[in-house]
Amino acid sequence: MTWVGASAGEIAAGVRSREVSPLEVADEHFARIAALDTRINAFRIVRHEQVRREARALATRSDLADLPLAGVPVAVKDNLDLAGCVTGHGSRAARQTAAESDSELVRRLRAAGALLIGKTNVPELCQWPVTESVAHGITRNPWLLTHTPGGSTGGGAAAVAAGMAALAIGSDGGGSIRIPSSCCGLVGLKPGDGVIARPPELGSNWLGLSTFGPLATTVSDAALLLAVLTADDRYLAPAAPQRTLRIGMTARPPVLGASVDPQVRTAMLAAAEALRAAGHTVTEVAPPWRPQDALGFLARYFAGVAEDTTDLSADLLEPLTRKVARAGRVIGRMRRVPDAPPARQSERFAAWFTEHDLLLTPTLATPPVPVGTFAGKGFPGTLLDVSRFIPFTPPFNTVRYPAISVPAGQSDTGLPIGVQLAAAPGGETTLLAVAAQLEQIRPWQRHAPLADASIP
Repeated sequence: MTWVGASAGEIAAGVRSREVSPLEVADEHFARIAALDTRINAFRIVRHEQVRREARALATRSDLADLPLAGVPVAVKDNLDLAGCVTGHGSRAARQTAAESDSELVRRLRAAGALLIGKTNVPELCQWPVTESVAHGITRNPWLLTHTPGGSTGGGAAAVAAGMAALAIGSDGGGSIRIPSSCCGLVGLKPGDGVIARPPELGSNWLGLSTFGPLATTVSDAALLLAVLTADDRYLAPAAPQRTLRIGMTARPPVLGASVDPQVRTAMLAAAEALRAAGHTVTEVAPPWRPQDALGFLARYFAGVAEDTTDLSADLLEPLTRKVARAGRVIGRMRRVPDAPPARQSERFAAWFTEHDLLLTPTLATPPVPVGTFAGKGFPGTLLDVSRFIPFTPPFNTVRYPAISVPAGQSDTGLPIGVQLAAAPGGETTLLAVAAQLEQIRPWQRHAPLADASIP
């Protein structure tokens, strides 16, 4: 059996039963990286020798049979500290000294038996929905190399979709787990507020907009990684809902001027039919958001990027980053930027979710865009185009509600299309359970076919 392309659950079971050694699993994935990553550019660092040493040590552990991620290759986003590696944040301005210790989330992965196979590429300071940076170049979508895998966890999503890692840990401050999951045909969950503790080394984490979560090829793998990151087994094997859920559905974007591609709307309607087949009630509804909500998100986003650049050399930052940070500093001088959801928006969302259990939307307004789509458009043009590409994901960062992206179809060029399900606080288990129902009714292709499109 080849272990490349196996689920995380399958790999861990094979290692625990000693059907396969952790070193064999690692070497198969290193071979996959060597064969593919010169074209995809998912990884900034691949930990060849360190992981081989760790794999040998793992095989001798007396508690191997108890480790939930025994021998599972996990890709780590390059905004988390991994001892011995520089934390690059996708920027030439990042400190070039290696981290002396692991972030708490990385420690939990190690303790669970994971093989931390490498650190994955991100856009500068994780601020864009595509993974393209001056420091580390363009990361490409393994489904079609001319297109983006999304961002900012684009490297992690590309690595998992291409079978170079079984799981990836990402962060999401405006959709940065859900966007690349949609682009790469993965399951990506942004937990609600407080489910995963924010790493203290990341400061305010964009004034509370951002949190960490899993990217995986299956719902059960996403649940497994969430359980490890939270040290909470209640997320494992989510049971099917025991009652009919009230699911509201909308393709109405919360951003003025945004429109939903017909192929995306078709995928959402197909998901709605699958949910009805599972016994739920799905109706078109007026969504809980308002166009003015975007202003509150942007203020916190600008201020968060400004905070991230505080100790960095402006000369080494990309021009757009300098402009975003400058806007954040101006806003900060004009008024205090709160690190909590606006009261009226929170009240509106809370009221909406008393009448509905879940909200179904597209994850993105269009299928994945070609690489370079947002390049060279200047500050206002880039922000406008980005907001029209990802209108559905930021509202759930602003109010800190959990949301998940699951595969729902493909475009006419074979690129994945995802749908988003969102719930009220505490709804992670319900989201995983309903996602599992969708997966059972409409199974998706777990890995990219690795199209041989030429790279310009």
